[in-house]
Amino acid sequence: MNASTEKETRGAWIVHHARKITMDVSAPAEYSALDEAGKAAELLMRLGASAESNLTTDEVSAIARAANLNARTELPHYLNLLKQRRLIDTSNSEVQVLGVNARSVLRHASDIFEDANPSNSEIAAIELGEVASRAPILRSDAAQYFGDTYKMKSADASEFIRRAGEIGFVDQEGDDPSNVLLFNGNLFKRDSVGKAAKVLSSLGSAEQAKLVELNGLLSSSGCMLASRCENILGNQLFEKLKAAGVLEVNTVANEQGDHAFVTLPGAFHKFVNPLIDDSFDMAKALVSALAYGLHLRPSSQGRIVSVDWILGALIAGRTIGPATAIANDYRILEQNRVVQLIPAHSGMYRMKLLKREVGELALQVLKRGDANAETIQTPPSAPITGYVGPERTREQARKHQSKPSRQQTHDILSALRGGRGL
Repeated sequence: MNASTEKETRGAWIVHHARKITMDVSAPAEYSALDEAGKAAELLMRLGASAESNLTTDEVSAIARAANLNARTELPHYLNLLKQRRLIDTSNSEVQVLGVNARSVLRHASDIFEDANPSNSEIAAIELGEVASRAPILRSDAAQYFGDTYKMKSADASEFIRRAGEIGFVDQEGDDPSNVLLFNGNLFKRDSVGKAAKVLSSLGSAEQAKLVELNGLLSSSGCMLASRCENILGNQLFEKLKAAGVLEVNTVANEQGDHAFVTLPGAFHKFVNPLIDDSFDMAKALVSALAYGLHLRPSSQGRIVSVDWILGALIAGRTIGPATAIANDYRILEQNRVVQLIPAHSGMYRMKLLKREVGELALQVLKRGDANAETIQTPPSAPITGYVGPERTREQARKHQSKPSRQQTHDILSALRGGRGL
């Protein structure tokens, strides 16, 4: 791994961990350098676009709210931090932002983290995320390894691992204290083919046939309705594969309810590093919004006929539209400055892509096969008002898993571990 890729990987784990930290009351104080670097990266990614841009103070405040930053107390600190690093410039009325992409933002996150004098536990937390994404590891082995590597006392190493699981840096699975496995949701973003083969070996013949069928469909279409995936697998198999991270579920929400779409964790693997290039889930959000337009949007409101054409035009820098659906289906992406929505007439909008690499990633997933083949009988027409990425969806699924389902997830993880230690 070269120095640049190493920085980007570290930055990806900083962003991953910082998102977990925000959900634990005491974690920001324990992991202050991770918290600061992750929030700075989230803000920079949302402020920036492929080209240099100027934003009004009102636009910046709206972006901060979308990034879950307090506009009064936190935003001034992070704007000053980014300005000191010459990534932005500010005036009384606007903020000027240099052109960025996901990889450059992750490198900046790594630099901000290093300059914040991180604690021993924060550095160890990044390595723990990396180790647990390669293969599941025994909790006892992890405690011993991190105790030895980071000169922690045995009790301190055990407490570090306990808190890492509590905060969500890693997941823990298993009821037997001697056989608790640590893993995380990035497990299937590396060596996905080899790991999928091991998962198959842990299933019965009927379940194997179902998963092979689904993998073939997802490989050809890139993205499918979760309801169709569940029909193929059955609820029990679908839930345990989702909990283990074998499948990723992206959810878009509107007044009609939640609409879930499934992608494979390694969907980008052939083209890019999925851990790095979609750390912010923006490409998955775009894929989900486009899938909603394909499968659920009425034709009278601008139902998508060809994803290839739309993304090709956007990536080439053209503005598409006008259509009523544009105003409804891409609001979340507008908040994250993936796209710009431009009013046209009669409630219709045009759309321009601001983050070119996000569009390129989405196209790579959707262009593999006939992504336009699926239809739905009664499509809801309300606007999309929310997006939940695969990691948060996986967390929610694990909270509601039954004991037998958790045991089956543990069996999948055991097959991946294959008796290996650190």
